Amino acid sequence: MTEQFESNKSLGQTKLSGFAKYAWFAVAYNLVVILWGVFLRASYSGDGCGQHWITCHGEAIPSAPELKTLIEFSHRVTSALAGLVVLVLVIWAFRKFDKRSAVRRAAFLSLFFIIVEGAIGGGLVLTGNTADNWTPWRPHWAAGHLINTFILIGFLALTAWYASGARSFIPKAPRKVWLLLGFGVAAIFITGISGSMAALTGMLFPSESIAEGIRKDFDPDSHILLRLRILHPILSIFTAVFLVFISDAIRKATGGDAAVGKWANILSILVIIQVFFGGATLLMLAPIVMQLGHLLLADLVWISFVLMGASVFAAPRGDHL
Repeated sequence: MTEQFESNKSLGQTKLSGFAKYAWFAVAYNLVVILWGVFLRASYSGDGCGQHWITCHGEAIPSAPELKTLIEFSHRVTSALAGLVVLVLVIWAFRKFDKRSAVRRAAFLSLFFIIVEGAIGGGLVLTGNTADNWTPWRPHWAAGHLINTFILIGFLALTAWYASGARSFIPKAPRKVWLLLGFGVAAIFITGISGSMAALTGMLFPSESIAEGIRKDFDPDSHILLRLRILHPILSIFTAVFLVFISDAIRKATGGDAAVGKWANILSILVIIQVFFGGATLLMLAPIVMQLGHLLLADLVWISFVLMGASVFAAPRGDHL
């Protein structure tokens, strides 16, 4: 087991190919689209095209649009381009890599989840779960959207990472590592969902001050989402401590593997930054720019965690699953 991890230390030193550069571009572009989606939600522009999808107010291109219509329509355009970017990624991956390649598999799964992402976006519009509209199903839509986005970004990052060095995937690791990674995924997803609920609550039930927000959180007559909002900062702190702990534990369990250690360090640093940034976002009553930064950091934490896990299971290309 230790020999496998030691053999991974020299991985990832090759010069980036054109495909690898494009794959990292796909990751970056999709992060921009995700952040634009946050701006869309936070600016109450999600109903800018009414309850019409794929058209906007029944038109292919909106005429005499309002500002929120421009925001919504531009998000749809950039999202469609994101789908094309991933489609090109998949075609290129299938032409460049053999059928057992981890790059192919990760790229194909990226395409699948970006299609699901588009379907969720369309579903939100068609069911009226946009802007400050409230339906009992909106929290479920928000949670599903958050989970799918994480999975999409994870597979895009894996596509780029596998393509950036002589790596393939081999599912061999100590049982302890499997358990730690599984608990880590669960902790990140649960905390992310609670954050999505907190953001939704802040939009639907805005407060003018921290004191007013706290009163609402503990008022027994408040909406259930308001009374659950306090869970997010609590879960965030526990998850942050847990992620720092498991990153160190995984590094030790893999015999001090250099690649694992690199991503474990990046993960720990990003987690600490996120905790302080999240606290500042809360104290400032979550202005849009802080919401954008908070989600970007959350995505980077997730990517770092995914690539730390990928480093655990990395093998020289040729030792395919």
